[in-house]
Amino acid sequence: MTVTVRYFAGARAAAGVDTETREAGSLAELVGQIVDDHGERLERVLTACSFLVDGTQTRDRALVLAPGAVVDVLPPFAGG
Repeated sequence: MTVTVRYFAGARAAAGVDTETREAGSLAELVGQIVDDHGERLERVLTACSFLVDGTQTRDRALVLAPGAVVDVLPPFAGG
């Protein structure tokens, strides 16, 4: 299933891209892929990140992704 991943703030800096598409059936599978491809720096950032999947916030990595889902990778933001 193709999903779109959008990176913000420190996650974008660690990944080195703003957006990419992936084939993943779950959030855990997606996280594994992006860590494998983008490395330890992104892995460290992801420990503090939350995710928006089609506009709904989640930290549940077992979440099944629907085809065409948009996953936003959101590190904590200063200033609220």
